[in-house]
Amino acid sequence: MAHRGLLLDTSRHYMPLSVILSTLDAMAYNKLNVFHWHIVDDNSFPYVSSAYPELSRRGAYHRSMLYTPEDVAKVVEHARYRAIRVVPEFDTPGHTRSWGQAYPHLLTTCYDRKKQPTGKLGPMDPSKPEVYDFMRNLLREISERFVDDHFHLGGDEVPFQCWQSNPAVNNFMQRHNISSRYDKLEEMYVKRILGMCEELRLKSIVWQEVFDNGVDLPKDSVVQVWTGDWRKEMAKITAAGHPVLLSACWYMSELASGGDWLKFYDCDPLNFLASSKEHKKLVIGGEACMWGEFVDK
Repeated sequence: MAHRGLLLDTSRHYMPLSVILSTLDAMAYNKLNVFHWHIVDDNSFPYVSSAYPELSRRGAYHRSMLYTPEDVAKVVEHARYRAIRVVPEFDTPGHTRSWGQAYPHLLTTCYDRKKQPTGKLGPMDPSKPEVYDFMRNLLREISERFVDDHFHLGGDEVPFQCWQSNPAVNNFMQRHNISSRYDKLEEMYVKRILGMCEELRLKSIVWQEVFDNGVDLPKDSVVQVWTGDWRKEMAKITAAGHPVLLSACWYMSELASGGDWLKFYDCDPLNFLASSKEHKKLVIGGEACMWGEFVDK
């Protein structure tokens, strides 16, 4: 298949540059051709941005745990020589707590039942124009550094509770006739980001929740399936005409002891009921995921 990927999570556990380069070598030996770099998340922001240097200065675990522009260039070039594409993921509007270390105003202020701020921050605040200015500048920089024509914009596990509690967010929703439809608020945000990707000639990859929540995606947007009944999910996505990636079978970070590794070989991404052969052709491949909650280098 065209897409034979590996995801590495360098936010929850920082991986030195040498480990990433060695991983790319191992990928080449195993004929994997896409490095999905889940470079930032709630836990830390190790990517050094020229446009917004405070993101890593305040959001990284430590000043020694960073990926500079030179590091990114080394990864991209090392991968290129091994016929591996590097697809970065900057997940929003959720999974952005580390972004708030430097730019708390971009995130949503959470309120309690008495309409008082709790001191906690939620996802990106879709009601603020400055959020979109910030994202446009950051995406432009990312597109220049990573050069691939695909960008993973995430979109998974967006908690709505903080939006629900915030008076300014709810007033914004009333003005846009989407009161109490927090899925529609998410859709507004995602569509703005998708528009930025189109301006930069980037094709988008999203986690399956974006599709499940009814966001009107461009036909060439790739949907990545990671949870639930993956066969039914892939049938729905391909029936809607979207390319699809499967990861649900290959969460390498959840490998237990013994012979359970055999289950990874039992999964066929084409083993679902499609309404036509053309829909099956929309399965572009799969991706093994090495998340960092419990696994380090």
